[in-house]
Amino acid sequence: VQLQASGGGLVQTGGSLRLSCAASGNKYTISAMSWYRQAPGKQRELVAGITSGTRSIYADSVKGRFTISRDKAKNTVYLQMNSLKPEDTAVYYCNAEIPAIATIYWGQGTKVTVSS
Repeated sequence: VQLQASGGGLVQTGGSLRLSCAASGNKYTISAMSWYRQAPGKQRELVAGITSGTRSIYADSVKGRFTISRDKAKNTVYLQMNSLKPEDTAVYYCNAEIPAIATIYWGQGTKVTVSS
């Protein structure tokens, strides 16, 4: 399974970005998909996740600003990021869970930089 993340870039404080992560090559059904981020010198943290249904979870730091969505037909997960802050600067990674083979796959990451 390959996960291709895109959409990162440089944006000013208050701006918006939309990240995409497309999965390909999977023979089995993907259940949950999530976005994580890792800032320099910090641990990777969960930003948002969405199940194969409609349930979603968010880190407290992004609630009300970020929205995760999913197009199951395209095996793609999105992260709409609004009202961006400098503390959102990080490399953002997507992952996909495939319960049938008890495996979580990770994308290569896309860098988001928010300037103050």
